[in-house]
Amino acid sequence: MIATGLDRLLSDPGSLRGRRYALLAHGAAVSASLEPAHLALARVARPTLLLAPEHGYYGVEQDMIAARERLDPWTGVPIHSLYGDSLATLRPSPEVFSGIDLLLVDLQDVGARYYTYVATAIWAAEVAARSGCEVWFLDRPNPLGGEVVEGPWRSPGFESFVGAFELPVRHGLTPGEIAIREASHGGWRDALRVVTVEGWHRRALWPEWGRPWIAPSPNMPSHATATLYPGLCLLEATELSEGRGTTRPFHLVGGPGIEPCELAGAIGALAPPGLRAVPTYFRPQFQKHAGEVCGGVELVVTDAAAVRSFAFGVRLIALLARRWPEPFAWRKDPYEFVIDRPAIDLLVGSTRLRDILALESGVDEALEGWIASFSADEARFRELRQPWLLYPEQP
Repeated sequence: MIATGLDRLLSDPGSLRGRRYALLAHGAAVSASLEPAHLALARVARPTLLLAPEHGYYGVEQDMIAARERLDPWTGVPIHSLYGDSLATLRPSPEVFSGIDLLLVDLQDVGARYYTYVATAIWAAEVAARSGCEVWFLDRPNPLGGEVVEGPWRSPGFESFVGAFELPVRHGLTPGEIAIREASHGGWRDALRVVTVEGWHRRALWPEWGRPWIAPSPNMPSHATATLYPGLCLLEATELSEGRGTTRPFHLVGGPGIEPCELAGAIGALAPPGLRAVPTYFRPQFQKHAGEVCGGVELVVTDAAAVRSFAFGVRLIALLARRWPEPFAWRKDPYEFVIDRPAIDLLVGSTRLRDILALESGVDEALEGWIASFSADEARFRELRQPWLLYPEQP
């Protein structure tokens, strides 16, 4: 059984007494006894302020929906939203930390560069540190493990809420390790303390933790979903459904006009490690194709340790674009407040995938060459990340 940073602080809470602190957390921030973090901590010292990431403090809002300011109904503590209706709301103003001397961060990440909680945590921590606050990250393990690194780095000029840091798509780091990296680069390392996880090793995926899965966001209901997310999130940049609006987000893929058995067979021919595709139909209740019957597949994780989701997601995008060009189209609406770059470029971290699929010939060769090039980025990142690692790599 692991002990998260929250568990360790609760076991020796003396350092929290007398502090005026803000807590940036959400519904998945629970103790070993499954008590919400803000309630467990309030028994020691009541927080002065709660900060909420995307989806709101309780995870009730869908993606790209502003969360409103409110009072916590259990403690009466004000909740300040760090996800509103504009880009400016993603970073707190220094005034938010007036009268506060400590920021606690307890957010469960899912190990993919696009997942926005770590960006929210780092941006809030930077402002807090420069406002004179200490910053404590109550660390949590990476549910995809800490060894596998996958995908390209984000290129300069493609910074966004879904690409806040220069990392591979699947980075294999914990929130605390990313905080050390960014604090060291940003000049606020002296203000940062990471309360580490006890009993976790980098090879361990979530099922080995001995803890139940608590959904960190509305469309992340299981560890299998998190396993698929680094690749299947790419479908958000298209007009095809990634399963939002159903009970199986990021498992269901399709759209009107797609023939399920044909798609399942084509995916089978790709032979993605650890995955199987089952032909099916589904009807999203909201978001893309709401109320329409979609043909597609349900992706089943058969071996989470073997899955390389990003490489599969790239190949899946190419397959869908080639065989179903009419229902497939790149998203044109703004994505996470960005209006001047396509969503696919923000997610990939460059124009590379879109450029390859626009070629008149040689698409397969270019695509596989690009995927093969990931290994150099991955090896370089494994070397560069050594100074930030809090949990040693095993031989």
